[in-house]
Amino acid sequence: MSKVVVITGVPGSGKTTVVRQALEVLKQQGIEYEVVNYGDVMLELMRERLGVTHRDDMRKIDTGVYREIQREAGKKIADIAKQKRVIVDTHCFVKKPEGYYPGLPLWVLQELRPDVLVLVEATPQEIARRRTLDADRKRDQELEQSIQEHQEFNRMVAMAYSAISGAAVRIVTNHDDRLNEAVEQMVSVLR
Repeated sequence: MSKVVVITGVPGSGKTTVVRQALEVLKQQGIEYEVVNYGDVMLELMRERLGVTHRDDMRKIDTGVYREIQREAGKKIADIAKQKRVIVDTHCFVKKPEGYYPGLPLWVLQELRPDVLVLVEATPQEIARRRTLDADRKRDQELEQSIQEHQEFNRMVAMAYSAISGAAVRIVTNHDDRLNEAVEQMVSVLR
């Protein structure tokens, strides 16, 4: 049985950690998923075609080219999803110089046909603190108010994606010192 679960959250929400630990629990129960990072698939395509080497530079690409690559990445992931359960790790939208751009436009949702859209969230204070500890990324610094706005936008965009695709929306909270609760919530979604 194939199942497509889209997982999103603002940088610093802990979505990767929550998913990784939930998959360990599920593997013990005989349930396996392939995790596909949408941004990694896009970066691979951009590296081949444009020489882009860092994922944080992708948002600077011309919008027309960005859309074309985004569409191709969606098709590649949809092909994987035809064979097995897939978790698509992505963002609801991308902030480009000209404005916000959907992370999963209509044509991508039509290809992926997600069953569930999961938002991993934490408080803006928790996220801001976590970001300061992540030296591996070149992230723009955001104030807590901007982080809150970003999470609110994620909720709005996720509901729009749900209306278009028919997928359910689930919010998983990942508060500091309560990772086990977030993992339990994620396991219940993925089961």
